[in-house]
Amino acid sequence: MNHDVIDATYIDIVSSDIESTKENRKLIFYHVIKRIFDVICASLGILFMAPITLLVKITYMLSGDFKSIFFVQKRIGKNGKEFSLYKYRTMVPDAEKVLQKMLKQKKYKDEWDKNQKFDKDPRITKMGNLLRKTSLDELPQLYNVLYNDMSMIGPRPLVKGELDSHNGNHEIYESVKPGITGWWASHGRSAVDYHDRLELEYFYVKNRGLILDIRCIIDTIKAIILKNGAK
Repeated sequence: MNHDVIDATYIDIVSSDIESTKENRKLIFYHVIKRIFDVICASLGILFMAPITLLVKITYMLSGDFKSIFFVQKRIGKNGKEFSLYKYRTMVPDAEKVLQKMLKQKKYKDEWDKNQKFDKDPRITKMGNLLRKTSLDELPQLYNVLYNDMSMIGPRPLVKGELDSHNGNHEIYESVKPGITGWWASHGRSAVDYHDRLELEYFYVKNRGLILDIRCIIDTIKAIILKNGAK
């Protein structure tokens, strides 16, 4: 074999290894910075949660609702791992039973099968509606961030079987930790259909980095202030 060809092949291999090493270092740096950011934000946010939690509890009690103000549900995280997600409860206490009754009606079932939610959900309480529109119902997920099940930024954590029912890509979607906010949450939220929602989440996973995360934070703040796509 020609020595020039061997030398060229060797150079290509070495160059490829160097580039791979650089990419790995950049990825490690990104993950370290992101985790530090997650821990700091979650810790500060939990302090901010105290007065809000008290207000939500009092409001529910005044309406005669003495059930827990927290909603806990199993969700799918990174690598398909199941974890318990926390939120402020925004629906009536027996919301799951009410849902099963609603799904017996075709108009509700069709809407649920398409979007996994209702445009006008009768199960949502007055306080719950306010919490959702301001995105404050997501605050308890700060505990999930501290537990390292979630990140501040990433795809929305889904319930088991949800991705399959919409022909989603597990390899892409579950390759990162889910987030409290993300590219979909800051670019449409309830205003886009499920297919477009998945495409937005895939875009984030494929292009994630510090710059995209910063953009996501800024756009999330804008979306909350302007209530873009909030329902």
